[in-house]
Amino acid sequence: MRLSLIIPKWPIGSLWGQIFFRFPYLSVTTLAGLTNDAWDVSIIDENVAPLDFSSLPDLAAISIMTPLAPRGYEIADAFRSKGVTVALGGIHPTMMREEAKAHADAVVIGEAEQVWPQVLRDFRQGVLKPFYQATDYIDLAGFPIPRRDLLSPKGYFFKNTIQTTRGCPFDCEFCSVTSFYGRTYRTRPVDDVIREMGHMEGGFVFFVDDNIVGKTSYAKDFFRALIPLRVKWFSQASLTIVKDKELLDLAERSGCKGLFIGFETLSQESLKEMGKSMNRAAEYQDAVKMLHDHGIGIQGSFIFGTDQDEPRVFSDVLRFIEKVHLEAALFSVLTPFPGTRIRDTLQKENRILHNQWEKYDMNHVVVQPKKMTPRELQDGLYWAYTRLYGYGSILKRLFPFNKNSFFYGIQNIGFRQGWKKTLKSTTEARRTQRKETSD
Repeated sequence: MRLSLIIPKWPIGSLWGQIFFRFPYLSVTTLAGLTNDAWDVSIIDENVAPLDFSSLPDLAAISIMTPLAPRGYEIADAFRSKGVTVALGGIHPTMMREEAKAHADAVVIGEAEQVWPQVLRDFRQGVLKPFYQATDYIDLAGFPIPRRDLLSPKGYFFKNTIQTTRGCPFDCEFCSVTSFYGRTYRTRPVDDVIREMGHMEGGFVFFVDDNIVGKTSYAKDFFRALIPLRVKWFSQASLTIVKDKELLDLAERSGCKGLFIGFETLSQESLKEMGKSMNRAAEYQDAVKMLHDHGIGIQGSFIFGTDQDEPRVFSDVLRFIEKVHLEAALFSVLTPFPGTRIRDTLQKENRILHNQWEKYDMNHVVVQPKKMTPRELQDGLYWAYTRLYGYGSILKRLFPFNKNSFFYGIQNIGFRQGWKKTLKSTTEARRTQRKETSD
């Protein structure tokens, strides 16, 4: 039996579809690892290679995030019209199960690992159910090795993605992690992670955890286990890492070269409204210096469009980033993803502009801000990204150069190229829309 595990392509005008240093989706390689030898498994990432509808599997399983939903549904409908059975899973089908079911034979809700073998058995026996949902959050012990061998050899910046924890102990109102994982925070046995790392290629490792330091005792044990391996790694973490000197020292000694950190905003009032009051905006500069002093580069995340944001927010954030020399940054506009508390709030206030899911990529304005117009917010995001990834800002942020500058230099150039392509495709789409309207 043939099984295709599919990642839909990002929509035109989205930055995420334009950057060249892609990482593979751990969800599909993990499901492939859980699939027995009775199946001939392939992984198809449309962002790497086109989907060939002339080669039909027996079962197509499509993993969908919200901005990928329209394309995911399009793929599902095309397969079903050709007699292929389709299962949909991922965070969007979990939050919008009835919508997803209109395009699928089966919808997997929540974490798929526990129910995946049952989905495959039921399909082979001809008794596939419309919905599958685990009875509890899964235990992370004893996971199979993900099938990285099925990934395109030239499609990704590197393939070494691995997970050590799931969930986040915090409960930010804009974040889908809590709604998907139920505010649980689970850890894999350290020995299991080290064993899996032995199956990976050499080079950098990216731990795809939402917050790798969410449980301090576990993080310390894990970092100690990494020290003898002499790896260089990146991950995501909360700023709470700087509150524990031993933890920070161990992160450095274990090979941490960079962290993705959600600063989100320079306004403490906005942080409180987001449910992210563990961040202290007044302490950001000192926190950045502590991380840099330990040789850890930073990719900061900032959200534009909170209720406190005025048009000056874009230049304020950019000045901060350049002042503290953040090696890289990601900007997003406030996006009310299905299942989040912020979506409930904005719906009650009638401030959600539409549900065109392809625009829910955090680069398109889909809500009515309080202190600026939607156009001001959109134009401000474009200005901030264009300025951030200009050569002047790149040099200012990466200077004085150090051991991490080479990696972050490549990343910045990649984002610069990706952003230029995004602006070009957006301009062309607007021009086409205007022409169609006038016609």
